[in-house]
Amino acid sequence: MTATRYEIVVRGELSDRLSAGFESVTLARSAGTTMLVGDLADQAQLYGLLAVIQELGFELVSVNSSGEVAH
Repeated sequence: MTATRYEIVVRGELSDRLSAGFESVTLARSAGTTMLVGDLADQAQLYGLLAVIQELGFELVSVNSSGEVAH
């Protein structure tokens, strides 16, 4: 099975409580932004993650794909 690694940057720093809802990604906080990095199975999973970010009211800064990864 292949997945695609995505790096998603949002403005603001997700608290530890909020970050618990992002189990499929790792988070890195830095200078007012949070980067979420994860291997997502398909675009449906990506869009689901983006929907959660939108629902929480975070401003999306960037979404980048760094290529396919094998699982």
